[in-house]
Amino acid sequence: MDSVAIALTGLAILTVLLALRVPVAAALGLVAIGGIWALQGERATWAVLRSTPHAFAASWSLSAIPLFLLMGYVAFNARLTDGLFRFARAWLSFLPGGLAISSVGGAALFSSVTGSSVACAAAMGKIAVPAMVERGYDKSLAVGTIAAAGTMGSLIPPSTVLLLYAIFAEVPVSSLFIGAVIPGLLTALSYAAMILLRVLRQPELAPREKGTDWAERLAALGETWPLFLMVIVVFGGIFGGFFSATEAGAVGAGAAILIGLAKRTLSMRGLGDAMRETIQSTSSIFLIAIGASLLTRFFAFAGLPDYVQSLFADAGLSQVAIIVSIAVLYVILGMFLDPIGVMLLTLPVLLPVFEAQHISLIYAGVVLTKLLEIGLITPPVGLNVFVIKNVIGDMMSTDQVFRGVLWFLLADLVVMILLIAFPQTVIWLPDLLAN
Repeated sequence: MDSVAIALTGLAILTVLLALRVPVAAALGLVAIGGIWALQGERATWAVLRSTPHAFAASWSLSAIPLFLLMGYVAFNARLTDGLFRFARAWLSFLPGGLAISSVGGAALFSSVTGSSVACAAAMGKIAVPAMVERGYDKSLAVGTIAAAGTMGSLIPPSTVLLLYAIFAEVPVSSLFIGAVIPGLLTALSYAAMILLRVLRQPELAPREKGTDWAERLAALGETWPLFLMVIVVFGGIFGGFFSATEAGAVGAGAAILIGLAKRTLSMRGLGDAMRETIQSTSSIFLIAIGASLLTRFFAFAGLPDYVQSLFADAGLSQVAIIVSIAVLYVILGMFLDPIGVMLLTLPVLLPVFEAQHISLIYAGVVLTKLLEIGLITPPVGLNVFVIKNVIGDMMSTDQVFRGVLWFLLADLVVMILLIAFPQTVIWLPDLLAN
Protein backbone atom coordinates (compact mmCIF):
# COMPACT_ATOMS: atom_id res chain seq x y z
CA MET A 1 0.00 0.00 0.00
CA ASP A 2 1.49 3.36 -1.02
CA SER A 3 1.63 6.37 1.28
CA VAL A 4 -1.40 8.17 -0.20
CA ALA A 5 -3.50 5.03 0.16
CA ILE A 6 -2.44 4.81 3.81
CA ALA A 7 -3.46 8.45 4.32
CA LEU A 8 -6.86 7.90 2.68
CA THR A 9 -7.39 4.78 4.79
CA GLY A 10 -6.55 6.80 7.90
CA LEU A 11 -9.00 9.48 6.81
CA ALA A 12 -11.75 6.89 6.38
CA ILE A 13 -11.02 5.40 9.81
CA LEU A 14 -11.05 8.88 11.33
CA THR A 15 -14.45 9.64 9.78
CA VAL A 16 -15.87 6.40 11.20
CA LEU A 17 -14.46 7.15 14.67
CA LEU A 18 -15.94 10.65 14.66
CA ALA A 19 -19.29 9.30 13.45
CA LEU A 20 -19.20 6.84 16.38
CA ARG A 21 -18.82 9.89 18.69
CA VAL A 22 -15.26 9.06 19.73
CA PRO A 23 -13.86 12.28 21.27
CA VAL A 24 -12.39 14.43 18.50
CA ALA A 25 -8.97 14.81 20.15
CA ALA A 26 -8.64 11.04 20.70
CA ALA A 27 -9.75 10.22 17.16
CA LEU A 28 -7.34 12.69 15.57
CA GLY A 29 -4.43 11.59 17.75
CA LEU A 30 -4.96 7.84 17.35
CA VAL A 31 -5.25 7.97 13.57
CA ALA A 32 -2.24 10.29 13.31
CA ILE A 33 -0.05 8.09 15.52
CA GLY A 34 -1.10 4.93 13.71
CA GLY A 35 -0.49 6.54 10.33
CA ILE A 36 2.95 7.88 11.19
CA TRP A 37 3.90 4.49 12.64
CA ALA A 38 2.81 2.75 9.42
CA LEU A 39 4.75 5.23 7.25
CA GLN A 40 7.86 6.02 9.29
CA GLY A 41 8.18 3.33 11.91
CA GLU A 42 8.40 3.31 15.70
CA ARG A 43 11.42 5.62 16.19
CA ALA A 44 10.02 8.42 14.02
CA THR A 45 6.63 8.14 15.73
CA TRP A 46 8.15 8.61 19.19
CA ALA A 47 10.21 11.54 17.89
CA VAL A 48 7.05 13.25 16.61
CA LEU A 49 5.21 12.58 19.88
CA ARG A 50 8.10 14.07 21.89
CA SER A 51 8.31 17.27 19.86
CA THR A 52 4.99 18.15 18.21
CA PRO A 53 2.59 18.48 21.19
CA HIS A 54 5.01 20.64 23.21
CA ALA A 55 6.02 22.78 20.22
CA PHE A 56 2.38 23.44 19.39
CA ALA A 57 1.10 24.08 22.92
CA ALA A 58 4.06 26.36 23.69
CA SER A 59 3.20 28.67 20.79
CA TRP A 60 2.81 32.26 22.02
CA SER A 61 -0.04 32.86 19.55
CA LEU A 62 -2.19 30.25 21.31
CA SER A 63 -2.29 32.30 24.50
CA ALA A 64 -4.88 34.54 22.83
CA ILE A 65 -7.43 31.72 23.08
CA PRO A 66 -7.63 31.40 26.90
CA LEU A 67 -7.48 35.18 27.28
CA PHE A 68 -10.43 35.83 24.96
CA LEU A 69 -12.30 32.92 26.55
CA LEU A 70 -11.65 34.43 29.98
CA MET A 71 -12.96 37.80 28.77
CA GLY A 72 -16.20 36.18 27.62
CA TYR A 73 -16.69 34.03 30.71
CA VAL A 74 -15.99 36.94 33.06
CA ALA A 75 -18.42 39.17 31.16
CA PHE A 76 -21.07 36.45 31.38
CA ASN A 77 -20.51 35.61 35.06
CA ALA A 78 -20.43 39.31 35.94
CA ARG A 79 -23.79 39.67 34.15
CA LEU A 80 -22.31 42.34 31.89
CA THR A 81 -24.08 40.70 28.93
CA ASP A 82 -27.53 40.64 30.58
CA GLY A 83 -28.55 44.01 29.19
CA LEU A 84 -27.66 43.32 25.55
CA PHE A 85 -31.07 41.89 24.66
CA ARG A 86 -32.81 44.75 26.48
CA PHE A 87 -30.64 47.25 24.60
CA ALA A 88 -31.45 45.69 21.22
CA ARG A 89 -35.12 45.42 22.17
CA ALA A 90 -35.30 49.10 23.18
CA TRP A 91 -33.93 50.20 19.81
CA LEU A 92 -35.50 47.63 17.46
CA SER A 93 -38.84 46.56 18.94
CA PHE A 94 -40.82 49.04 16.78
CA LEU A 95 -40.14 46.88 13.70
CA PRO A 96 -42.50 44.07 12.61
CA GLY A 97 -41.12 41.00 14.36
CA GLY A 98 -39.18 43.41 16.57
CA LEU A 99 -38.45 40.97 19.40
CA ALA A 100 -37.03 38.38 17.00
CA ILE A 101 -34.95 41.05 15.24
CA SER A 102 -33.83 42.30 18.65
CA SER A 103 -32.73 38.76 19.45
CA VAL A 104 -30.55 38.75 16.34
CA GLY A 105 -29.06 42.09 17.34
CA GLY A 106 -28.53 40.94 20.91
CA ALA A 107 -26.85 37.75 19.71
CA ALA A 108 -24.52 39.74 17.46
CA LEU A 109 -23.52 41.94 20.39
CA PHE A 110 -23.14 38.92 22.68
CA SER A 111 -20.93 37.24 20.08
CA SER A 112 -18.62 40.25 20.00
CA VAL A 113 -17.88 39.62 23.67
CA THR A 114 -17.87 35.85 24.09
CA GLY A 115 -16.82 34.45 20.69
CA SER A 116 -18.74 31.23 21.43
CA SER A 117 -21.75 30.03 19.43
CA VAL A 118 -22.89 27.57 22.08
CA ALA A 119 -22.65 30.12 24.90
CA CYS A 120 -24.48 32.69 22.78
CA ALA A 121 -27.33 30.30 21.91
CA ALA A 122 -27.70 29.10 25.50
CA ALA A 123 -27.65 32.58 27.07
CA MET A 124 -29.94 34.22 24.50
CA GLY A 125 -32.27 31.21 24.57
CA LYS A 126 -32.88 31.65 28.30
CA ILE A 127 -33.67 35.36 27.87
CA ALA A 128 -35.25 35.85 24.46
CA VAL A 129 -37.31 32.69 23.83
CA PRO A 130 -39.52 33.14 26.93
CA ALA A 131 -39.92 36.85 26.11
CA MET A 132 -41.10 36.09 22.57
CA VAL A 133 -43.41 33.23 23.56
CA GLU A 134 -44.93 35.37 26.32
CA ARG A 135 -45.72 38.07 23.73
CA GLY A 136 -47.50 35.55 21.50
CA TYR A 137 -44.75 34.94 18.95
CA ASP A 138 -44.87 31.76 16.90
CA LYS A 139 -42.77 29.22 18.82
CA SER A 140 -41.06 27.96 15.68
CA LEU A 141 -39.97 31.49 14.79
CA ALA A 142 -38.78 32.15 18.35
CA VAL A 143 -36.58 29.06 18.75
CA GLY A 144 -35.38 29.15 15.12
CA THR A 145 -34.25 32.74 15.58
CA ILE A 146 -32.13 31.97 18.64
CA ALA A 147 -30.66 28.74 17.26
CA ALA A 148 -29.57 30.54 14.09
CA ALA A 149 -28.54 33.84 15.70
CA GLY A 150 -26.34 31.96 18.15
CA THR A 151 -24.18 30.69 15.29
CA MET A 152 -22.80 34.20 14.79
CA GLY A 153 -20.44 33.51 17.69
CA SER A 154 -18.38 31.42 15.25
CA LEU A 155 -17.91 34.31 12.84
CA ILE A 156 -18.06 37.59 14.73
CA PRO A 157 -14.70 38.31 16.45
CA PRO A 158 -13.29 37.25 18.88
CA SER A 159 -14.20 33.85 17.45
CA THR A 160 -12.32 30.81 18.77
CA VAL A 161 -12.69 29.17 15.35
CA LEU A 162 -11.06 32.17 13.65
CA LEU A 163 -8.24 32.18 16.21
CA LEU A 164 -7.51 28.50 15.57
CA TYR A 165 -7.60 29.01 11.82
CA ALA A 166 -5.21 31.97 12.09
CA ILE A 167 -2.74 29.84 14.05
CA PHE A 168 -2.89 26.85 11.69
CA ALA A 169 -2.85 28.96 8.52
CA GLU A 170 -0.22 31.32 9.95
CA VAL A 171 -2.13 34.47 9.01
CA PRO A 172 -2.46 37.64 11.12
CA VAL A 173 -5.31 37.37 13.61
CA SER A 174 -6.12 41.07 13.17
CA SER A 175 -6.58 40.67 9.40
CA LEU A 176 -8.77 37.61 9.88
CA PHE A 177 -10.89 39.32 12.53
CA ILE A 178 -11.48 42.43 10.46
CA GLY A 179 -12.16 40.30 7.38
CA ALA A 180 -15.04 38.65 9.26
CA VAL A 181 -16.71 41.95 10.17
CA ILE A 182 -18.68 42.50 6.94
CA PRO A 183 -19.74 38.81 6.60
CA GLY A 184 -20.85 38.90 10.25
CA LEU A 185 -22.93 42.03 9.62
CA LEU A 186 -24.34 40.51 6.42
CA THR A 187 -25.40 37.43 8.39
CA ALA A 188 -27.17 39.52 11.04
CA LEU A 189 -28.86 41.69 8.41
CA SER A 190 -29.96 38.69 6.35
CA TYR A 191 -31.55 37.09 9.43
CA ALA A 192 -33.29 40.37 10.33
CA ALA A 193 -34.49 40.89 6.75
CA MET A 194 -35.85 37.34 6.57
CA ILE A 195 -37.76 37.81 9.84
CA LEU A 196 -39.13 41.16 8.66
CA LEU A 197 -40.33 39.78 5.32
CA ARG A 198 -41.91 36.71 6.93
CA VAL A 199 -43.77 38.79 9.51
CA LEU A 200 -44.97 41.29 6.91
CA ARG A 201 -46.32 38.37 4.89
CA GLN A 202 -47.74 36.53 7.93
CA PRO A 203 -48.48 39.07 10.68
CA GLU A 204 -49.87 36.33 12.94
CA LEU A 205 -46.30 35.06 13.45
CA ALA A 206 -45.39 38.04 15.62
CA PRO A 207 -47.74 40.53 17.32
CA ARG A 208 -46.65 44.12 16.79
CA GLU A 209 -44.77 45.70 19.71
CA LYS A 210 -45.12 49.29 20.81
CA GLY A 211 -41.98 51.31 20.20
CA THR A 212 -40.02 52.51 23.21
CA ASP A 213 -39.39 56.14 24.00
CA TRP A 214 -35.99 57.81 24.02
CA ALA A 215 -35.78 57.71 27.81
CA GLU A 216 -35.97 53.90 27.76
CA ARG A 217 -33.47 53.68 24.89
CA LEU A 218 -30.97 55.88 26.67
CA ALA A 219 -31.47 53.94 29.90
CA ALA A 220 -30.69 50.71 28.05
CA LEU A 221 -27.59 52.33 26.57
CA GLY A 222 -26.53 53.51 30.02
CA GLU A 223 -26.76 49.94 31.28
CA THR A 224 -24.51 48.51 28.57
CA TRP A 225 -22.07 51.27 27.61
CA PRO A 226 -19.15 49.90 29.72
CA LEU A 227 -19.36 46.65 27.76
CA PHE A 228 -19.43 48.50 24.44
CA LEU A 229 -16.44 50.57 25.55
CA MET A 230 -14.54 47.39 26.40
CA VAL A 231 -15.25 45.89 22.95
CA ILE A 232 -14.28 49.14 21.19
CA VAL A 233 -10.99 49.35 23.11
CA VAL A 234 -10.12 45.70 22.44
CA PHE A 235 -10.86 45.64 18.74
CA GLY A 236 -9.88 49.24 18.14
CA GLY A 237 -6.50 48.34 19.62
CA ILE A 238 -6.14 45.29 17.35
CA PHE A 239 -7.25 46.98 14.15
CA GLY A 240 -5.38 50.17 14.96
CA GLY A 241 -2.16 48.26 15.48
CA PHE A 242 -1.75 49.38 19.10
CA PHE A 243 -1.43 45.83 20.40
CA SER A 244 -1.47 42.25 19.21
CA ALA A 245 -4.42 39.85 19.45
CA THR A 246 -2.83 38.19 22.49
CA GLU A 247 -2.37 41.53 24.23
CA ALA A 248 -5.95 42.45 23.23
CA GLY A 249 -7.23 39.32 24.97
CA ALA A 250 -5.37 40.30 28.13
CA VAL A 251 -6.73 43.86 27.92
CA GLY A 252 -10.26 42.57 27.39
CA ALA A 253 -10.09 40.06 30.25
CA GLY A 254 -8.63 42.68 32.59
CA ALA A 255 -11.24 45.25 31.55
CA ALA A 256 -14.08 42.76 32.08
CA ILE A 257 -12.83 41.99 35.59
CA LEU A 258 -12.46 45.69 36.47
CA ILE A 259 -15.90 46.58 35.09
CA GLY A 260 -17.51 43.67 36.94
CA LEU A 261 -15.84 44.69 40.21
CA ALA A 262 -16.73 48.37 39.71
CA LYS A 263 -20.39 47.51 39.07
CA ARG A 264 -20.31 45.03 41.99
CA THR A 265 -21.72 42.29 39.79
CA LEU A 266 -18.60 40.09 39.83
CA SER A 267 -18.11 38.06 42.98
CA MET A 268 -15.07 36.01 43.86
CA ARG A 269 -17.16 32.91 43.17
CA GLY A 270 -18.10 34.27 39.76
CA LEU A 271 -14.46 35.01 38.96
CA GLY A 272 -13.53 31.51 40.07
CA ASP A 273 -16.26 30.02 37.88
CA ALA A 274 -15.01 32.04 34.92
CA MET A 275 -11.46 30.80 35.45
CA ARG A 276 -12.61 27.19 35.80
CA GLU A 277 -14.70 27.39 32.61
CA THR A 278 -11.76 28.99 30.80
CA ILE A 279 -9.43 26.17 31.87
CA GLN A 280 -11.93 23.50 30.80
CA SER A 281 -12.61 25.07 27.39
CA THR A 282 -8.93 25.81 26.74
CA SER A 283 -7.91 22.27 27.64
CA SER A 284 -10.51 20.81 25.30
CA ILE A 285 -9.50 23.09 22.42
CA PHE A 286 -5.78 22.49 22.93
CA LEU A 287 -6.20 18.70 22.99
CA ILE A 288 -8.14 18.84 19.72
CA ALA A 289 -5.58 21.20 18.19
CA ILE A 290 -2.65 18.97 19.23
CA GLY A 291 -4.41 16.00 17.64
CA ALA A 292 -4.90 18.05 14.48
CA SER A 293 -1.23 19.06 14.53
CA LEU A 294 -0.22 15.38 14.68
CA LEU A 295 -2.64 14.65 11.83
CA THR A 296 -0.99 17.40 9.79
CA ARG A 297 2.37 15.65 10.23
CA PHE A 298 0.84 12.32 9.18
CA PHE A 299 -0.69 13.79 6.03
CA ALA A 300 2.57 15.61 5.22
CA PHE A 301 4.57 12.35 5.54
CA ALA A 302 2.04 10.64 3.26
CA GLY A 303 2.05 13.43 0.66
CA LEU A 304 -1.74 13.75 0.82
CA PRO A 305 -1.82 17.57 0.45
CA ASP A 306 0.26 17.37 -2.75
CA TYR A 307 -1.98 14.58 -4.05
CA VAL A 308 -5.18 16.57 -3.45
CA GLN A 309 -3.58 19.69 -4.90
CA SER A 310 -2.71 17.78 -8.08
CA LEU A 311 -6.31 16.55 -8.35
CA PHE A 312 -7.60 20.13 -8.31
CA ALA A 313 -4.92 21.24 -10.75
CA ASP A 314 -5.69 18.37 -13.17
CA ALA A 315 -9.41 19.11 -12.97
CA GLY A 316 -8.75 22.70 -14.11
CA LEU A 317 -11.30 24.14 -11.70
CA SER A 318 -11.63 27.89 -11.25
CA GLN A 319 -11.29 29.50 -7.84
CA VAL A 320 -15.07 29.82 -7.60
CA ALA A 321 -15.56 26.15 -8.49
CA ILE A 322 -13.02 25.13 -5.85
CA ILE A 323 -14.76 27.21 -3.17
CA VAL A 324 -18.16 25.79 -4.17
CA SER A 325 -16.77 22.23 -4.05
CA ILE A 326 -15.32 22.82 -0.59
CA ALA A 327 -18.59 24.42 0.52
CA VAL A 328 -20.49 21.27 -0.44
CA LEU A 329 -17.93 19.15 1.44
CA TYR A 330 -18.22 21.32 4.56
CA VAL A 331 -22.02 21.27 4.53
CA ILE A 332 -21.97 17.46 4.35
CA LEU A 333 -19.34 17.10 7.09
CA GLY A 334 -21.12 19.73 9.19
CA MET A 335 -24.25 17.57 9.24
CA PHE A 336 -22.44 14.95 11.30
CA LEU A 337 -19.26 16.31 12.89
CA ASP A 338 -18.20 18.93 15.41
CA PRO A 339 -17.35 22.29 13.72
CA ILE A 340 -13.85 22.62 15.18
CA GLY A 341 -13.22 18.98 14.34
CA VAL A 342 -14.29 19.57 10.73
CA MET A 343 -11.96 22.53 10.34
CA LEU A 344 -8.93 20.91 11.94
CA LEU A 345 -9.56 17.69 10.03
CA THR A 346 -9.60 19.41 6.65
CA LEU A 347 -7.07 22.25 7.00
CA PRO A 348 -3.97 20.06 6.51
CA VAL A 349 -5.30 19.15 3.07
CA LEU A 350 -7.02 22.40 2.07
CA LEU A 351 -4.39 25.00 3.00
CA PRO A 352 -1.90 23.81 0.33
CA VAL A 353 -4.74 23.85 -2.22
CA PHE A 354 -5.62 27.46 -1.36
CA GLU A 355 -2.00 28.53 -1.66
CA ALA A 356 -1.46 26.69 -4.96
CA GLN A 357 -4.63 28.18 -6.45
CA HIS A 358 -3.76 31.69 -5.17
CA ILE A 359 -6.87 31.90 -3.01
CA SER A 360 -6.44 34.40 -0.19
CA LEU A 361 -6.02 32.55 3.10
CA ILE A 362 -7.91 35.37 4.85
CA TYR A 363 -10.83 34.96 2.45
CA ALA A 364 -10.71 31.16 2.74
CA GLY A 365 -10.70 31.32 6.56
CA VAL A 366 -13.78 33.53 6.74
CA VAL A 367 -15.68 31.44 4.17
CA LEU A 368 -14.81 28.18 5.94
CA THR A 369 -15.89 29.66 9.27
CA LYS A 370 -19.19 30.77 7.76
CA LEU A 371 -19.71 27.23 6.46
CA LEU A 372 -18.97 25.84 9.93
CA GLU A 373 -21.50 28.31 11.28
CA ILE A 374 -24.12 26.85 8.94
CA GLY A 375 -23.21 23.36 10.15
CA LEU A 376 -24.29 24.33 13.67
CA ILE A 377 -27.95 24.35 12.57
CA THR A 378 -28.03 21.66 9.86
CA PRO A 379 -29.63 18.31 10.65
CA PRO A 380 -29.07 15.71 11.94
CA VAL A 381 -26.36 16.98 14.34
CA GLY A 382 -26.85 20.75 14.52
CA LEU A 383 -25.17 21.54 17.83
CA ASN A 384 -27.01 24.82 18.40
CA VAL A 385 -30.35 23.13 17.79
CA PHE A 386 -29.66 20.67 20.61
CA VAL A 387 -28.49 23.52 22.85
CA ILE A 388 -31.78 25.34 22.29
CA LYS A 389 -33.77 22.13 22.76
CA ASN A 390 -32.07 21.70 26.13
CA VAL A 391 -32.98 25.30 27.06
CA ILE A 392 -36.67 25.11 26.06
CA GLY A 393 -37.32 21.62 27.43
CA ASP A 394 -40.59 20.07 26.26
CA MET A 395 -41.89 23.21 24.55
CA MET A 396 -41.04 21.77 21.13
CA SER A 397 -39.53 18.60 19.71
CA THR A 398 -36.06 18.57 18.14
CA ASP A 399 -37.64 18.06 14.69
CA GLN A 400 -39.77 21.18 15.19
CA VAL A 401 -36.70 23.20 16.15
CA PHE A 402 -34.94 22.02 12.98
CA ARG A 403 -37.97 23.11 10.95
CA GLY A 404 -37.78 26.50 12.64
CA VAL A 405 -34.22 27.08 11.42
CA LEU A 406 -34.91 26.21 7.76
CA TRP A 407 -35.76 29.81 6.89
CA PHE A 408 -32.47 30.92 8.41
CA LEU A 409 -30.59 28.36 6.34
CA LEU A 410 -32.05 30.06 3.26
CA ALA A 411 -30.74 33.40 4.57
CA ASP A 412 -27.33 31.78 5.09
CA LEU A 413 -27.43 30.51 1.50
CA VAL A 414 -27.93 34.08 0.28
CA VAL A 415 -24.95 35.25 2.35
CA MET A 416 -22.77 32.42 1.00
CA ILE A 417 -23.68 33.34 -2.58
CA LEU A 418 -22.67 36.94 -1.88
CA LEU A 419 -19.36 35.88 -0.30
CA ILE A 420 -18.50 33.61 -3.23
CA ALA A 421 -19.63 36.07 -5.91
CA PHE A 422 -17.98 39.08 -4.27
CA PRO A 423 -14.75 38.12 -2.43
CA GLN A 424 -14.15 41.80 -1.70
CA THR A 425 -16.78 41.56 1.03
CA VAL A 426 -14.10 39.72 3.00
CA ILE A 427 -10.75 41.07 1.81
CA TRP A 428 -11.60 44.77 1.37
CA LEU A 429 -11.21 45.71 5.04
CA PRO A 430 -7.99 43.68 5.59
CA ASP A 431 -6.48 45.30 2.48
CA LEU A 432 -7.56 48.71 3.74
CA LEU A 433 -5.97 47.98 7.12
CA ALA A 434 -2.74 46.80 5.50
CA ASN A 435 -2.47 49.99 3.47
